[in-house]
Amino acid sequence: MASPRPRPQVMRLTEAAAERIKAVMARADRPIAAVRVGVKNGGCAGMAYTMEYAETINPLDEVIEDKGVRILIDPKAVMFLLGTEMDYKVDKLSAQFVFNNPNQTSACGCGESVQLTPAGDAAGN
Repeated sequence: MASPRPRPQVMRLTEAAAERIKAVMARADRPIAAVRVGVKNGGCAGMAYTMEYAETINPLDEVIEDKGVRILIDPKAVMFLLGTEMDYKVDKLSAQFVFNNPNQTSACGCGESVQLTPAGDAAGN
């Protein structure tokens, strides 16, 4: 009997993103189990990335352990985030998490929202 194919990791973190998440979690005012990442409908391009503290791990969360950081992926967002690299960029006037997502087909001019295609749809499935 063939062994099952390993599941791909939904998202990866850069060193900068991992260090920033560690710093933010260390300053939290309550015990935090992880950071939950997802997507929501909204904005002029149709969807926006979300991030929030997670005090508990939900049974259906996709748990990502990368570079010493635990990230939880909302199960409704997995197909939109498959293959994404999360980075943290510091520029002259801003500092923010950036999602390098192969499923992103466009973004609005203000940078607040994106248009995403589920991973299976991008391959014509």
